[in-house]
Amino acid sequence: MNYSRVFVSGLGYELAPDIISSTQLEQRLQPLYEKFRIPPGQLAALTGIEQRRWWPKGFKVSEGAVSAARKALSASGVAISDIGALIYTGVCREQHEPATACRVAAELGTSRQTVVYDISNACLGVLSGMLDVANRIELGQIRAGVVVACESARDIVESSINKLLKVPTMQGFASTLATLTGGSGGVAVVLTDASLASAGAHKLRGATQLSAPEHNGLCHWGMAPAGEDLYRDEMRTDAVSLLKHGVALAQDTWQQFLTQNAWSHEQVDKVICHQVGEANRKQVLSALDIPMDKEFPTFAKLGNMGSVALPASAAMACEQGFLKPGDKVGFLGIGSGLNCMMLALEW
Repeated sequence: MNYSRVFVSGLGYELAPDIISSTQLEQRLQPLYEKFRIPPGQLAALTGIEQRRWWPKGFKVSEGAVSAARKALSASGVAISDIGALIYTGVCREQHEPATACRVAAELGTSRQTVVYDISNACLGVLSGMLDVANRIELGQIRAGVVVACESARDIVESSINKLLKVPTMQGFASTLATLTGGSGGVAVVLTDASLASAGAHKLRGATQLSAPEHNGLCHWGMAPAGEDLYRDEMRTDAVSLLKHGVALAQDTWQQFLTQNAWSHEQVDKVICHQVGEANRKQVLSALDIPMDKEFPTFAKLGNMGSVALPASAAMACEQGFLKPGDKVGFLGIGSGLNCMMLALEW
């Protein structure tokens, strides 16, 4: 997919307030660590994540999405009345129905003509939403749209820790390690056509997508039976296989991405990747032959914020001057499923 009239005109993010260190989580897992003689500090050593952020208990994800959306709209200068589509794209949603996007839209005051709905695509949700809005803009159906997401890791991490303490096994610890990296935050992206593009807007050139759905069982987050008429939130990840097959899919996607956008490998100035952890970062960048200094990592202090991680990192990279006007930028995302999506932008 290539675009000629789509711009990213505003980015906004909201970080959860409660800082939770890896040491704190290990202290809660002390009985398991003692049983299997796991040295303290392994969580940070294995993942590169020193801390993550969580929302307070009872926090509604729509609140984080609304806060981020207001920041993105303010940065873009786009009036809420000009928004033709509002899409909520987080893994975490408030209920099965109605769409979480409806509460966000109500809080923001969108018009009756605004299309409002949710999209779910694991950690690629925001990128999927961006392309959905971009397609509408490219077709001339709308002039602007906003994509929002908010992720909350507190409940699933605490549930996972409780399960490990009740049934302590090394296999359980290994399949829960990725869950323990979970962080929380909100993000919003405003996309427009040229008529509404802000002075510092970033042109969306194209997007490349490949899938490998045969690997859909490598990462799972959902409800699992926990007794008669009882269910509990559960997450498990085969991190080794997920990384192996994810890197292979990323390599194929990267080659198509460069060809589609007529960019050489050297012409890509910066990349923003989905924030998983240190091992993932090293293997993905190495496989794509991208120098480490071209990427902007945030996972050490923020953990893995799911669908929020990549766009929030892009917003921070822009704030801190890492992304500069004129840069050719790649947004590189791999999500469980497996799906891989790469967006090309001219900053």
